[in-house]
Amino acid sequence: MTLLGKRILLIIAGGIAAYKSLDLIRRLRERGASVRPILTRAGQQFVTPLAVSAIAHQKVYTDIFSLTDESEMGHLRLAQEADLIVVAPATADILAKMAVGIADELATTALVATDRPVLVAPAMNFRMWRHAATVANMAVLEARGVRRIGPNSGALAEGESGPGRMAEPLEIAAAVEAFFGRGSPLAGRTAIVTSGPTHEAIDPVRYIANRSSGKQGHAIAAALARLGAKVTLVSGPTALPDPPGLTTIRIESARDMLAACSSALPADVAVCAAAVADWRVDQPARGKIKKVPGAGPPPLVLSENPDILQTLSEPGARRPRLVIGFAAETAQVVRNAAAKRLKKGCDWIVANDVSPEAGTFGGDANTVHLVTDAGVEDWPRLSKQEVADRLAARIAAVLAPDSQSDAAAMSSSKVAIKPSSLRRPARPRRGVIGRA
Repeated sequence: MTLLGKRILLIIAGGIAAYKSLDLIRRLRERGASVRPILTRAGQQFVTPLAVSAIAHQKVYTDIFSLTDESEMGHLRLAQEADLIVVAPATADILAKMAVGIADELATTALVATDRPVLVAPAMNFRMWRHAATVANMAVLEARGVRRIGPNSGALAEGESGPGRMAEPLEIAAAVEAFFGRGSPLAGRTAIVTSGPTHEAIDPVRYIANRSSGKQGHAIAAALARLGAKVTLVSGPTALPDPPGLTTIRIESARDMLAACSSALPADVAVCAAAVADWRVDQPARGKIKKVPGAGPPPLVLSENPDILQTLSEPGARRPRLVIGFAAETAQVVRNAAAKRLKKGCDWIVANDVSPEAGTFGGDANTVHLVTDAGVEDWPRLSKQEVADRLAARIAAVLAPDSQSDAAAMSSSKVAIKPSSLRRPARPRRGVIGRA
């Protein structure tokens, strides 16, 4: 109940992302906040006052010319009785009106009439977000002290992709908690997160890599930063932008990643979400390898890459208090992940199914199992952002000053694992790929 007693005035503007406002209300209320909603005229085209009222357990205000509403509450009281005003979604239209000071309906009038802090969650097509007018309006609002969360990049309603997605309800709720100084359970803690693939050069053109977009690792780094941690994100080659509020180190190879992680120590927690290539070519060619007719493929002498998760898990003064690995499996997901946890010596393993039919690699959703020495917690299929928020909450439950134990932070639905029954995988060896 981190927002217990806090009063939020939620303005829902007219964009397709308005449907997320229903979940946002639920997230704020479950944290103890009371949510008083205002629907704009355009917002009512996407969500109904009845639906909003049912979830908020509050009357929904829509009309500045309502004699009943004005006599009972009034736009001035609506504006002044809130501890924080949240505009979600914040469309290009309402941002422009806020910047200029237009008061043409109840929502915009309340925004002009208030001296309370305002948080906006922009949502629009990426071209609208990048338009010079929107950029200028947002700069004006931020100069006045208006806070912003998002927008995120990703698939948009029009079938296009880019920056413009409204931040997820959990992200907005975390931003509200942070505003009140109650959402920083990891303040003073340091974290290392690895993300994306590594590229191991064969020659200047070709490389060995794993299929990883980096979406899950980047989401975890951002979630930890939102909870107040000082985060170092060590990222392999990805198309993702650097998350705000943390330090990003971009690398190419597994050896580069290990060096970057080592330089970021000491840390309180390390989350190894990267898909690190197990092998590298001993001697990458200086020039592009050319095909020789009739000669067949050239032999590639491979060496084993350093094991970053196992290295960070080794006992010692610089070992993070909590080391978490990922196990990308295509069969016997939980069993293989549990064996990997024992072999690597880490504290937790996040196991996920990366078989082609699962759509995990490159997708926006994930189905994971959290494996610890206490057992296994099966999570439902969630967005990668929601997985990141759940994992960050688990980490905070262990590392926050008033934390409970790992076992207490877990839910009661666990599947017991007998470590003695798990066979450790054979250690990979140096090998040669090429002609027989």
